[in-house]
Amino acid sequence: MNLVFLGPPGAGKGTQARTVAEHFGVPHISTGDIIRATIKQSTPLATELRGFTEAGQLVPDELVDRMVEQRLDQPDCARGFLLDGYPRTLAQARAFDAVLERSGRRLTHVALFELDDALLVERITGRRSDPQTGRIYHLTFDPPPAELAARLVQRSDDTEAVVIRRLTEYHDKTAPLVPYYERRGLLRRIDGAAAIEQIGEQLRRVLSGVSAD
Repeated sequence: MNLVFLGPPGAGKGTQARTVAEHFGVPHISTGDIIRATIKQSTPLATELRGFTEAGQLVPDELVDRMVEQRLDQPDCARGFLLDGYPRTLAQARAFDAVLERSGRRLTHVALFELDDALLVERITGRRSDPQTGRIYHLTFDPPPAELAARLVQRSDDTEAVVIRRLTEYHDKTAPLVPYYERRGLLRRIDGAAAIEQIGEQLRRVLSGVSAD
């Protein structure tokens, strides 16, 4: 089972990916996971990566593509994988196709989590975390006990200005992947506005009856 999860920030991809990956016995891999793991290595690729991250620069597509290829070569990916947050651009998608072709694999499904921008902004900007326990609440959907409210904090990238900028980048760079995968018959649309349990049911229906590659 070789899967890609697409969708805007805050659409719930990570939450569902963990459950789906566990169900199919494949690793849940995010771009952040790959970068963090690579940086810890003593390799030329890790040195090159640190040069960009320490300078506060975006990691180039070519470098991300190489990290993904290395990650998919690891033994735990032998039965498949679930990629969350990659590919992000058409250039990455085409490079990823080449990676899969070299390894004799093919994508099984590309699940697209769809959600209105206004709801995404509400979801993300309403999140608050408890610095003592790490528990995350939502001011509207999962309000904290009144006695904890004063100590909760908002992440710096959960502000409205940052969220809108991330959504703009998603629509500009990642949304073009939708027709790219739809033309190949791989795209599966998921209602990201549904409850967590309902989204899980949608995914199970989409993925049912498909054996691992």
